Amino acid sequence: MPHTADMRVEAWSPTAEGCIAEAVRAVVEGFADTTGATVVGERAYVITAESDVDLLVSVLEEVVYRMDADGEIPLDVEVGAIGSAGAGRGLSVRFRMADTGTAVPVGAVPKAVSLHDLHLRGGPGGWTCRVTLDV
Repeated sequence: MPHTADMRVEAWSPTAEGCIAEAVRAVVEGFADTTGATVVGERAYVITAESDVDLLVSVLEEVVYRMDADGEIPLDVEVGAIGSAGAGRGLSVRFRMADTGTAVPVGAVPKAVSLHDLHLRGGPGGWTCRVTLDV
């Protein structure tokens, strides 16, 4: 990114759920080498939002929150099928978490998810997403 306080990730997958999972992996790889990280457990969530793109934001906000509140980062992520949830959309997410102190820093840690230039779209070749994070 031209702005030194931003990190942008782009991801793609055959499915929207896979695209969200790849975005999580890309965000973590952007600031941490987790090769020798110590697993501390799993966390599972059901996330609801108004739209699929809002689900992407919510999942990444959970990653940022867990780093800040618990000192944990996801080593792996499983994203369940997106479906209807009341008037919006929902999905389940399971993270296998590591202690951030056991990962090697390789970049600036994200502090928030930006809504600027955000997208999650499907097309003939699969799904793509793009998200910017403030660091």
